[in-house]
Parts: sequence; structure tokens; C-alpha cells
Amino acid sequence: MFVTHLESALDGTRFEAGQVHTIHQGRPLWVRYDLPAIRAVVQPGDFAQRPPSLWRYRELLPLAGNAEPVTLGEGMTPLLPCPRLGRELGLTNLFIKDESQLPTGSFKSRGMTMAVSLAKQLGLKRLAIPTAGNAGGALAAYGARAGMEVFIFMPEDTPVINQMEAYLAGAKVFLVNGLIHDCGRLVRENAERYGWFDMSTLKEPYRLEGKKTMGLELAEQFDWQLPDVILYPTGGGTGLIGMWKAFQELNELGWLKFSREPKASARFPRLISCQSDGCAPIVRAFAKGERFAELFPNAHTIASGLRVPAAVGDFMMLDAIRQSGGCAIAGTESKIRPWMERVFRTEGIGICPETAVCFACLEQLLADGRIKPEESVVVFNTGAVQKYPEAVPLNLPHIDKNQPLDLSI
Repeated sequence: MFVTHLESALDGTRFEAGQVHTIHQGRPLWVRYDLPAIRAVVQPGDFAQRPPSLWRYRELLPLAGNAEPVTLGEGMTPLLPCPRLGRELGLTNLFIKDESQLPTGSFKSRGMTMAVSLAKQLGLKRLAIPTAGNAGGALAAYGARAGMEVFIFMPEDTPVINQMEAYLAGAKVFLVNGLIHDCGRLVRENAERYGWFDMSTLKEPYRLEGKKTMGLELAEQFDWQLPDVILYPTGGGTGLIGMWKAFQELNELGWLKFSREPKASARFPRLISCQSDGCAPIVRAFAKGERFAELFPNAHTIASGLRVPAAVGDFMMLDAIRQSGGCAIAGTESKIRPWMERVFRTEGIGICPETAVCFACLEQLLADGRIKPEESVVVFNTGAVQKYPEAVPLNLPHIDKNQPLDLSI
């Protein structure tokens, strides 16, 4: 393990590695590594010789070298070219990075395999989390794999499949008459009473390191270059923050092709934070030029993973967006279902409502010229479409088996 210390993202205060840590002054911690030591023992070409798993990047991850990860077989997710949809939109190089193929059907597998592995290494036994959907199911699954006790607090209108998977995995699941920040308050205020560790987004430092592997994979899949633009659906924001951290570490290691050229200027992707217009605290803060986001009132969206009216990592998201030259933009709620249908019908890739928001945003950015036709664009599909039946209510025709078939086509 090459971790040197942990560090406050807010003021740089250092903390010793190998101990249980949570937030500092209400804000998250970074995990820091001895990058020169990593560079001395591994090179980019070495990863291709290892199994296609997020754990292939072990030197850049916080789990001790002699510790077995708590894993469900997290493979590298495919980077899928989308030529037909790209032509319709006027894009030459459009890709979808399909996180739906991870073990629990969403990118949350990345964070939870890492967080639960570290929780086990550090001797924790009881975990709790507030969730709007997929994070709860993922924690329940990895907690079951590790033999840990898991408590999950969900808004009462959380998609039923997320409720079911958490329950089936043996977690103690509670429905709350509020939003995710209300669930978070219950977890936080009762941690001492019930003796659980708070696994909320960015309130432990290791989920971020799991999400970081999206950026590591993307760089490897692009042959250690990076795309021009990344559109990412942001609720709590760990995926966006984690990828930006990965790109900075890869650049310091000298593994990105532009960073090997002495006179080359860094060319990182522009990060586009995509939110629904029904819950867009990061978009509002970005537009106002602020570093911290205010609580978004009356948050509502069928993209349950984006219904996060306040995020503890707001400033980390906004810093990354601005440093990358990107932006935060809100997609129209009414366009979610049409985009779910369009992408699936055009490319055969089922996307979640959160990713449909990204395509609504992409349409806007192309229309106003902020994304150019020749640029390489990656949209992250963060969850499996099958997990969101409530997002697409159906009224399919019925056929009488005893009558002649007349489809009137």
C-alpha cells in the first residue's frame, strides 16, 4: 500500500493513514499516495497484463497489499462507441461508458467494494447509510459479502427495486418521510447511540477512491490519452470528483501521453456536471460563481440518484468543474423519458434516468456551441435501466389469444 496520509479537502490538515477517519470540520478528506514510489514499481503497460477488474490498479488504491478485497467481481466496464446517435447529434466521436454492467447494476459497486473493504480492514462491524437508491443496495450487497451489519435509510418514495435489493441482501431498511438529507441527519444524529459508522457520500474517504477507478479505466481505454468532454450525472458527486482526482494523479505520474512531452500543456477533459432542473444546487452555485451550494428547495426528479438537494462535497465538485474548464448545466425533467427511449432504440444501450439527463444537457451544449462536432465526448451511464420501472410507465396493447391477429401495421 502506497498511502502516505489523509488530508482535509478544505484546509489541508493531515491525518494518519491506517486509522478510522470521517469528515473534518464537516468536510471530506482526500487519500494521498507516494506517487514517485508507485512510478518506480509499475508502469501503464503493466495493467493490461492483469485481470480486467478495478482491482488491477491496486497500487493506486488504499487497501493494504496483504488484504483481500470484499469483491463481487467488479470488471472493467465497456466504453461503447455510439456512431448512429452521434451522427444524429452531429458528433463524430460519441461514447457511452456503461457502468450498468457492474455487479449491483450501477457505478455504486465501485465505491462500495472499496469502502467496505477498508471498513473490514479497519475492524468496523456495523455500517449505516442514507440513500436515494443504488448506494443502499450496493452497501447491502457488499456488507452481506463481508458479513457486516448494515442499516439503510431511504426516502419513502425510493424506487421499489432499490428497496427490494437492500432488503433481500439482509440489510435493516427504513423508509423515511423526507429526502436524502433528512435520512442523512438520522444516520448522523444516531451514530453514537447505535454504534454504526456513517457511510454517507464523502463522509468516509474510501468510496471516492473506488469511484476514482472510472477515470483510471477511461484513461487506459483511450490509450492513456483523455477525451475532450465528459458528461456525468451529479448528485453527491463522488464520481466526478473521483475522476478528476484520478486524472491529476495520472498526470503527476507522467502516464498521460501529453504529460510525457516536455513542452505540452495539460489537456484534461472538460467536466460537465449534469443535474435535473428539478434539483440543481450545483448548477445554481456554478452560475452564481460560488464555491459552496445552497440547499435546493422542493427537490424533485424521477432521476432518483440526482435528488440530492445538498452535497457535502459541493465545493470539490465546483472546484473540479472550474479547473477543467467545464460547466454545470440542468437538463429538462420532461426530456428524461424521451432520451431513455431514444438512446436505447438508436444504440441498444439501456440508460438510467440520470444518464438521460446528461443527453438532455448534451443537446443544449451542442446547440449553443459549447461542444464542437469534432470533439470526443463520453457520457457515463451510471445505472441499469431495469432498476427504474417507475420512470417509464407503460400502457402496452393486449391481445386476445382466441382472436385473429390484426396488428394494423
